[in-house]
Amino acid sequence: MAGSREARLAALRGRIAAIEAGTRTPTPVLPFGDPAIDGCFPGGGLPLGAWHEVVGAGLEGETGAAPAAFIGLLLRPLAATGVVVWVARRSDLFAPGLFGLGFPAQRLIQVRARDEAEVLSVLEDALSTQGVTAAVGEAEAPDLTAGRRLQLACEKRGGLGVLLHRRPYGGQVGPRGAGEGPRTVSGSASFSRWRIGPQPSGAPPDDIGLGPPRWRVELERCRGGRSGGWILEAQEAGHGPHPFRLVSQLADHDVAPAEPGWREAG
Repeated sequence: MAGSREARLAALRGRIAAIEAGTRTPTPVLPFGDPAIDGCFPGGGLPLGAWHEVVGAGLEGETGAAPAAFIGLLLRPLAATGVVVWVARRSDLFAPGLFGLGFPAQRLIQVRARDEAEVLSVLEDALSTQGVTAAVGEAEAPDLTAGRRLQLACEKRGGLGVLLHRRPYGGQVGPRGAGEGPRTVSGSASFSRWRIGPQPSGAPPDDIGLGPPRWRVELERCRGGRSGGWILEAQEAGHGPHPFRLVSQLADHDVAPAEPGWREAG
């Protein structure tokens, strides 16, 4: 009898699991279009309804130029379906540069904030607003409470949040005691953490002028997934649904031997 009861319980658990699997809605994702990258994420792409951290490599932690261009290109597909809000304490976001990457400038709303607390507050409000498909905030480092609030805001409308970490030119922000080092990035509530740096462009097909922009991209952490590193190149709008091409993978923080040509991420 005991064995029969256990068998019935096991069968019942199996039926419940099958029902739950059938009713569970898959999380929408923003794919890169290449299995070498999308395979690092449990859902096959960067999940929407979550926020992600982007850190600049080297001096990019102050200038934020390469990370901003990477983010703008990454969000280009989302900008086709809604508004993208960009919140910052500085007024140095170069919108014509984003337009040159194919980002629709008419879909961009720039907000100037007074301090880091206001950046996070406006970012949270933007992610909770209907019609906003993605929002970017430039700040030094949110605490765990702010990170959880950002996550709840992303889940409310299913938008994608990006926190671009930037420190002031020549120093750090925030009170510190004697002997304290720079404040570390929390990262505990974000889904993923990226480190972005510039990479020399390749020669154009006709050997005239400069080739498309490139980035050295490192996925340092991904919840439920794995890390990775790549050299990515901008793909012009109209040349496929994905804004990046995979040029080469990084191995042990060095560029792996390039294959002949490149593999398209679309």
